[in-house]
Amino acid sequence: MTSPLLDPEAIQKAEYLGLQARTIVEGYMAGAHKSPFRGFAIEFAQHREYVPGDDTRHLDWKVLGRSDRYYIKQYEQETNFVAHLLLDGSESMKYGSSRVAKLDYAKVMAACLAYLILLQRDAAAVTVFDDTPREHFPRTDSLAKINALCTLLSRFAPTEKTSIAASMEALAQKTRRRGIVILISDLMDDEDKVLRGIQHLRFAGHEVIVFHVLDPFEVTFPFQGTVEFIGLEQQGKVLTRPAEIRKSYLAEFGAFLDRVKSTCDRNGCPYIRITTDQPWHEVLTAYLGTRQHRYG
Repeated sequence: MTSPLLDPEAIQKAEYLGLQARTIVEGYMAGAHKSPFRGFAIEFAQHREYVPGDDTRHLDWKVLGRSDRYYIKQYEQETNFVAHLLLDGSESMKYGSSRVAKLDYAKVMAACLAYLILLQRDAAAVTVFDDTPREHFPRTDSLAKINALCTLLSRFAPTEKTSIAASMEALAQKTRRRGIVILISDLMDDEDKVLRGIQHLRFAGHEVIVFHVLDPFEVTFPFQGTVEFIGLEQQGKVLTRPAEIRKSYLAEFGAFLDRVKSTCDRNGCPYIRITTDQPWHEVLTAYLGTRQHRYG
């Protein structure tokens, strides 16, 4: 029997994701002077007395001022940080007003971020979820695994509704060590439950980053004439004239976006809103540049 992983179309898609990741990330890294992620897991361990030859940058000047004695600060270097990428693979992510659906765009995002993290010799794990985790690529710090990771992403096809909170809470329960959780989703879910999921991860000590992926038509609602809208998560069909509901739709959707951003801001989570007509390399470069400036 031929393995489904050897399907030519799957291989082509996986190679495309890997190629996109390498092209975008290497283009960014060429202009970067300092990694935006490095040093996440370095913690102070103890003091020891200074001996000639020690790096004076590690002198504890406060101890010197109090005791007039020279002590070096020693640090405990854990394994470099782990980034947990949570990719929303629910049916609503299938929507695309152009040839690029939200899920296709999000897959490239996940591949690029994983490639960047592995390139830095940090570790990454990827989970694709809908109402439950569906695919999982276990933690790795090997860049050689990027092709296998891309294969997993490329072969996934959405079929179910979403439950973002359940996936975040499951991750918080099984992951004891603090890390970075990167959520890539259209956030089409119960807002209160999403908030609880974020709070659960933050309480566990994780940094949470939210990439909110939207189609430009969802933001602008430019439809004309009479349109039948088909719900992608078992929500039925609606026949309507968009001109009659555009104003109320834009008001409701705008309020939803404001609430999501406010939720992230209150919980100290970077929130990045993206539409699929934005070149991903520009989004990545702008965000990582901002992060690099923030964390120095």
